[in-house]
Amino acid sequence: MNKFWNFKTENDGTRTLYLCGSIADESWFDDDVTPKAFRAELEAGQGDIVVWINSPGGDCVAAAQIYNMLMDYKGNVTVKIDGIAASAASVIAMAGTKVLMSPTALMMIHNPLTVAIGDSDEMKKAMDMLAEVKESIINAYEIKTGLSRAKLSHFMDAETWMNAKKAIELGFADDLLFKKDSEDEETLKVEDSFTFSRRAVTNSLMSRLSRKRETEAAKEPVKPGTSYDELIKRLELIKP
Repeated sequence: MNKFWNFKTENDGTRTLYLCGSIADESWFDDDVTPKAFRAELEAGQGDIVVWINSPGGDCVAAAQIYNMLMDYKGNVTVKIDGIAASAASVIAMAGTKVLMSPTALMMIHNPLTVAIGDSDEMKKAMDMLAEVKESIINAYEIKTGLSRAKLSHFMDAETWMNAKKAIELGFADDLLFKKDSEDEETLKVEDSFTFSRRAVTNSLMSRLSRKRETEAAKEPVKPGTSYDELIKRLELIKP
Protein backbone atom coordinates (compact mmCIF):
# COMPACT_ATOMS: atom_id res chain seq x y z
CA MET A 1 0.00 0.00 0.00
CA ASN A 2 1.38 3.40 -1.02
CA LYS A 3 0.42 5.39 2.07
CA PHE A 4 0.06 9.17 2.04
CA TRP A 5 0.05 9.31 5.85
CA ASN A 6 2.53 8.49 8.58
CA PHE A 7 1.88 8.17 12.31
CA LYS A 8 4.75 8.78 14.70
CA THR A 9 5.12 8.91 18.48
CA GLU A 10 7.50 11.69 19.51
CA ASN A 11 10.03 11.45 22.35
CA ASP A 12 7.70 13.37 24.65
CA GLY A 13 4.89 10.91 23.96
CA THR A 14 2.96 13.19 21.63
CA ARG A 15 1.24 11.37 18.77
CA THR A 16 1.84 12.99 15.39
CA LEU A 17 0.17 12.33 12.05
CA TYR A 18 1.86 13.56 8.89
CA LEU A 19 -0.32 14.03 5.79
CA CYS A 20 1.98 14.85 2.89
CA GLY A 21 1.38 14.84 -0.85
CA SER A 22 -1.76 13.81 -2.69
CA ILE A 23 -4.57 12.37 -0.59
CA ALA A 24 -5.11 8.71 -1.57
CA ASP A 25 -2.54 8.13 -4.32
CA GLU A 26 -4.13 4.71 -4.62
CA SER A 27 -7.80 3.77 -4.46
CA TRP A 28 -9.81 4.70 -1.37
CA PHE A 29 -13.31 4.84 -2.82
CA ASP A 30 -14.89 1.36 -2.82
CA ASP A 31 -11.77 0.11 -1.03
CA ASP A 32 -12.18 -1.45 2.42
CA VAL A 33 -8.48 -1.97 3.06
CA THR A 34 -7.11 1.58 2.99
CA PRO A 35 -9.71 3.27 5.25
CA LYS A 36 -9.46 0.40 7.74
CA ALA A 37 -5.67 0.67 7.76
CA PHE A 38 -5.85 4.40 8.51
CA ARG A 39 -8.44 3.93 11.26
CA ALA A 40 -6.43 1.11 12.83
CA GLU A 41 -3.33 3.30 13.06
CA LEU A 42 -5.32 6.26 14.37
CA GLU A 43 -6.92 4.15 17.11
CA ALA A 44 -3.69 2.32 17.97
CA GLY A 45 -2.89 4.97 20.59
CA GLN A 46 -4.60 7.42 22.90
CA GLY A 47 -4.26 11.04 23.94
CA ASP A 48 -4.03 14.25 21.98
CA ILE A 49 -2.74 14.20 18.44
CA VAL A 50 -0.96 16.70 16.19
CA VAL A 51 -1.71 16.57 12.46
CA TRP A 52 0.81 18.16 10.10
CA ILE A 53 -0.64 18.90 6.64
CA ASN A 54 1.21 19.71 3.45
CA SER A 55 -1.04 18.51 0.65
CA PRO A 56 -2.52 19.77 -2.62
CA GLY A 57 -5.63 17.68 -2.01
CA GLY A 58 -6.97 14.64 -3.80
CA ASP A 59 -9.82 12.19 -3.25
CA CYS A 60 -12.75 13.94 -1.57
CA VAL A 61 -14.16 10.60 -0.33
CA ALA A 62 -10.89 9.84 1.44
CA ALA A 63 -10.78 13.36 2.86
CA ALA A 64 -14.36 13.06 4.12
CA GLN A 65 -13.64 9.79 5.93
CA ILE A 66 -10.41 11.09 7.46
CA TYR A 67 -12.29 14.21 8.58
CA ASN A 68 -14.93 12.02 10.22
CA MET A 69 -12.36 9.82 11.94
CA LEU A 70 -10.49 12.82 13.35
CA MET A 71 -13.73 14.49 14.46
CA ASP A 72 -14.69 11.27 16.26
CA TYR A 73 -11.26 10.89 17.87
CA LYS A 74 -11.42 11.08 21.68
CA GLY A 75 -8.41 13.36 22.19
CA ASN A 76 -7.78 16.91 21.03
CA VAL A 77 -6.66 17.27 17.41
CA THR A 78 -4.27 20.12 16.65
CA VAL A 79 -3.83 20.70 12.93
CA LYS A 80 -0.63 22.41 11.79
CA ILE A 81 -0.37 23.50 8.16
CA ASP A 82 3.25 24.09 7.21
CA GLY A 83 2.95 24.20 3.43
CA ILE A 84 -0.41 23.97 1.71
CA ALA A 85 -3.84 22.62 2.59
CA ALA A 86 -5.70 22.78 -0.70
CA SER A 87 -8.89 21.23 -2.00
CA ALA A 88 -9.63 17.97 -0.14
CA ALA A 89 -6.79 18.63 2.30
CA SER A 90 -8.56 21.79 3.49
CA VAL A 91 -11.55 19.61 4.45
CA ILE A 92 -9.34 17.43 6.65
CA ALA A 93 -7.93 20.57 8.28
CA MET A 94 -11.44 21.52 9.44
CA ALA A 95 -11.35 18.57 11.88
CA GLY A 96 -8.82 20.34 14.06
CA THR A 97 -9.80 21.28 17.60
CA LYS A 98 -7.32 24.04 16.82
CA VAL A 99 -5.94 24.87 13.37
CA LEU A 100 -2.57 26.61 13.14
CA MET A 101 -0.94 27.83 9.94
CA SER A 102 2.65 28.75 9.19
CA PRO A 103 3.01 32.42 8.16
CA THR A 104 4.12 31.10 4.77
CA ALA A 105 1.37 28.49 4.36
CA LEU A 106 -1.61 28.62 2.01
CA MET A 107 -5.13 27.21 2.06
CA MET A 108 -7.29 26.79 -1.04
CA ILE A 109 -10.95 25.86 -1.39
CA HIS A 110 -12.83 25.19 -4.62
CA ASN A 111 -15.71 23.24 -6.12
CA PRO A 112 -15.38 19.44 -6.36
CA LEU A 113 -14.36 17.99 -9.73
CA THR A 114 -15.08 14.73 -11.51
CA VAL A 115 -14.87 13.04 -14.91
CA ALA A 116 -18.09 11.79 -16.51
CA ILE A 117 -18.78 9.77 -19.65
CA GLY A 118 -22.17 9.06 -21.17
CA ASP A 119 -25.35 10.64 -22.46
CA SER A 120 -27.20 13.69 -21.16
CA ASP A 121 -28.79 11.67 -18.34
CA GLU A 122 -25.37 10.57 -17.14
CA MET A 123 -24.11 14.15 -17.29
CA LYS A 124 -27.11 15.29 -15.24
CA LYS A 125 -26.41 12.59 -12.66
CA ALA A 126 -22.78 13.74 -12.46
CA MET A 127 -23.87 17.37 -11.98
CA ASP A 128 -26.34 16.38 -9.25
CA MET A 129 -23.67 14.32 -7.54
CA LEU A 130 -21.17 17.21 -7.60
CA ALA A 131 -23.81 19.54 -6.16
CA GLU A 132 -24.35 17.18 -3.23
CA VAL A 133 -20.62 16.71 -2.70
CA LYS A 134 -20.23 20.48 -2.61
CA GLU A 135 -22.98 20.77 0.02
CA SER A 136 -21.26 18.13 2.15
CA ILE A 137 -17.96 20.02 1.95
CA ILE A 138 -19.70 23.26 2.89
CA ASN A 139 -21.01 21.46 5.98
CA ALA A 140 -17.45 21.03 7.24
CA TYR A 141 -16.44 24.61 6.41
CA GLU A 142 -19.60 26.00 8.03
CA ILE A 143 -19.06 24.11 11.30
CA LYS A 144 -15.49 25.43 11.56
CA THR A 145 -15.88 29.01 10.33
CA GLY A 146 -19.47 29.96 11.16
CA LEU A 147 -19.68 31.69 7.76
CA SER A 148 -22.92 31.57 5.78
CA ARG A 149 -23.36 28.78 3.25
CA ALA A 150 -23.86 31.36 0.51
CA LYS A 151 -20.52 33.02 1.27
CA LEU A 152 -18.72 29.69 1.46
CA SER A 153 -20.29 28.63 -1.84
CA HIS A 154 -19.06 31.86 -3.43
CA PHE A 155 -15.51 31.24 -2.15
CA MET A 156 -15.60 27.73 -3.62
CA ASP A 157 -17.00 28.93 -6.97
CA ALA A 158 -14.14 31.41 -7.24
CA GLU A 159 -11.37 28.94 -6.27
CA THR A 160 -10.16 31.01 -3.35
CA TRP A 161 -6.58 31.01 -2.05
CA MET A 162 -5.89 32.30 1.47
CA ASN A 163 -2.70 33.11 3.24
CA ALA A 164 -2.51 32.34 6.96
CA LYS A 165 -3.81 35.68 8.17
CA LYS A 166 -6.78 35.65 5.83
CA ALA A 167 -7.62 32.09 6.81
CA ILE A 168 -7.59 33.16 10.46
CA GLU A 169 -9.70 36.23 9.72
CA LEU A 170 -12.33 34.10 7.98
CA GLY A 171 -12.29 31.36 10.61
CA PHE A 172 -10.66 28.58 8.59
CA ALA A 173 -7.71 28.69 10.99
CA ASP A 174 -7.30 29.77 14.61
CA ASP A 175 -3.78 31.11 14.92
CA LEU A 176 -0.31 31.37 13.44
CA LEU A 177 2.44 28.83 13.94
CA PHE A 178 5.74 30.17 15.28
CA LYS A 179 4.08 33.32 16.62
CA LYS A 180 6.24 35.22 19.09
CA ASP A 181 4.93 35.71 22.62
CA SER A 182 5.04 39.48 22.08
CA GLU A 183 2.68 39.31 19.11
CA ASP A 184 -0.98 40.07 19.73
CA GLU A 185 -4.18 40.44 17.75
CA GLU A 186 -2.85 43.60 16.11
CA THR A 187 -0.61 41.37 14.00
CA LEU A 188 -3.70 39.99 12.26
CA LYS A 189 -4.79 43.20 10.59
CA VAL A 190 -7.09 42.81 7.62
CA GLU A 191 -4.86 44.89 5.40
CA ASP A 192 -2.04 42.39 5.94
CA SER A 193 -4.11 39.48 4.68
CA PHE A 194 -5.35 38.44 1.27
CA THR A 195 -7.47 36.05 -0.70
CA PHE A 196 -6.75 35.24 -4.31
CA SER A 197 -9.69 34.37 -6.52
CA ARG A 198 -8.78 33.06 -9.98
CA ARG A 199 -12.26 33.91 -11.24
CA ALA A 200 -12.13 37.45 -9.81
CA VAL A 201 -8.75 38.13 -11.39
CA THR A 202 -9.90 36.85 -14.79
CA ASN A 203 -13.14 38.84 -14.67
CA SER A 204 -11.30 41.99 -13.61
CA LEU A 205 -8.81 41.65 -16.47
CA MET A 206 -11.60 41.06 -19.01
CA SER A 207 -13.44 44.11 -17.72
CA ARG A 208 -10.34 46.28 -18.04
CA LEU A 209 -9.65 45.04 -21.57
CA SER A 210 -13.24 45.77 -22.61
CA ARG A 211 -13.07 49.30 -21.20
CA LYS A 212 -9.71 49.85 -22.89
CA ARG A 213 -11.12 48.65 -26.19
CA GLU A 214 -14.13 50.98 -25.87
CA THR A 215 -11.84 53.91 -25.07
CA GLU A 216 -9.66 53.20 -28.10
CA ALA A 217 -12.75 52.73 -30.31
CA ALA A 218 -14.03 56.16 -29.24
CA LYS A 219 -10.87 57.71 -30.63
CA GLU A 220 -10.59 55.57 -33.74
CA PRO A 221 -12.69 52.57 -34.90
CA VAL A 222 -11.06 49.30 -33.86
CA LYS A 223 -11.13 46.54 -36.46
CA PRO A 224 -12.56 43.16 -35.38
CA GLY A 225 -9.92 40.56 -34.67
CA THR A 226 -7.51 42.99 -33.00
CA SER A 227 -5.31 42.05 -30.06
CA TYR A 228 -8.08 43.14 -27.66
CA ASP A 229 -10.53 40.69 -29.21
CA GLU A 230 -7.99 37.89 -29.18
CA LEU A 231 -7.12 38.45 -25.53
CA ILE A 232 -10.77 38.52 -24.50
CA LYS A 233 -11.44 35.29 -26.43
CA ARG A 234 -8.52 33.58 -24.74
CA LEU A 235 -9.70 34.72 -21.32
CA GLU A 236 -13.17 33.40 -22.06
CA LEU A 237 -11.65 29.98 -22.77
CA ILE A 238 -9.78 29.80 -19.46
CA LYS A 239 -12.45 31.54 -17.42
CA PRO A 240 -13.29 29.28 -14.40
